[in-house]
Amino acid sequence: MTILRARPALTLAVVAALAAAASVTGSTLLTGPATAAQGCRVDYTANQWPGGFTATVKIAPGDTAVSGWTATWTYAGDERVTNGWNATVSQSGSTVTARSLSYNGSIPAGGSTEFGVQGTYGSSGGTPTGFTLNGVPCNGATPPPTTPPPTTPPPTTPPPTTPPPTTPPPTTPPPTTPPPAGCAGAVLCDGFENQTGSTPSGDWAVVSPDCSGAGTATIDTATTHSGSRAVRVNGAAGYCNHVFVRSTKNLGSVGSVRYGRIWMRHTTAQPTEHTTMVAMADSADGNKDLRLGGQNGALQWNRASDDATLPEQSPAGVAQSLPLPTNRWVCVEFMVDGPAGQLRTWVDGTAVTGLTADGTPTHDIDGQWYNRTWRPQLTDLKLGWESYGGGADTLWYDDVALGSSRIGC
Repeated sequence: MTILRARPALTLAVVAALAAAASVTGSTLLTGPATAAQGCRVDYTANQWPGGFTATVKIAPGDTAVSGWTATWTYAGDERVTNGWNATVSQSGSTVTARSLSYNGSIPAGGSTEFGVQGTYGSSGGTPTGFTLNGVPCNGATPPPTTPPPTTPPPTTPPPTTPPPTTPPPTTPPPTTPPPAGCAGAVLCDGFENQTGSTPSGDWAVVSPDCSGAGTATIDTATTHSGSRAVRVNGAAGYCNHVFVRSTKNLGSVGSVRYGRIWMRHTTAQPTEHTTMVAMADSADGNKDLRLGGQNGALQWNRASDDATLPEQSPAGVAQSLPLPTNRWVCVEFMVDGPAGQLRTWVDGTAVTGLTADGTPTHDIDGQWYNRTWRPQLTDLKLGWESYGGGADTLWYDDVALGSSRIGC
């Protein structure tokens, strides 16, 4: 990411928000789906942790369009689906059925659509099998025979009976490090509980995109929002002392509408100078970062490519944002709608007017933001600290989630 110095006079505001994807469990669809052709595909991509999982399911009917769809699959273990989005999802035994909603039932030939599920498992979890679309086996599976198999007369003698076991089966203890509650099917859901060392690794990498200096990022076990671990960032003052942790997960399945939820804590009031705490590369803007941080003592969004701020850094604009509270955990949520070019922000569940770009330029808020067409395509997530002047801070990040619908605090 190439960092641009922000003008030292004005403020930042950061909070905007937004929308929820359709998610229903256990109901039935009244209209019958059209037939799917053989050659259909159902791709199931899971994100699993001890005791739970989310999965993105992509369905493609092949060379025949459908006007409504029903997808099924069978779990090999004891998985139980608890939630779904962009489909009506139900489960009977180990078989899951997902039906289209009013807005995504029609798929053209060669097209596809996606939905998601969230669930739990006890002692086992694995890759499902037996995918069908509108009753047709998918992914190259052999269709069932069209003629019934020969019948066999019932045996003339009953089979021997087996007495039930006298001891109960062994139970599996619950995981000691559960994921953060309330991830709502997010693609990224991380409370850093799987970190085993002092330096973030695995799903996170420590990065200094422009130049490295005095900033550090470590795994902390003393100050956490939940569980036993969080990321601690010691942010030094002055340009080049920045440091971030960057998610190494493939976030492509989040889609063009991105919702984030980050629990944050910091120790020092935001300075007058421009700072950054969250950064996301925008492939539609030369891979320059969309940045959430502060300026003039309040939260602000900043666009690295042209240094536009949300809200505008006038006294009236800054007044419509708010400072990030110190020395306590704060829930920061955001929504970025790429196709609509909109951005919303919430702090502790409350929308922030000055951190909202609603598509219509408003003086003191998003007038500068819409000085050009903005259609972001965000590709990553970085958490840390960067100061473009004065200002050092110690920050913690925990219970981070990123998905295609609002996750909540």
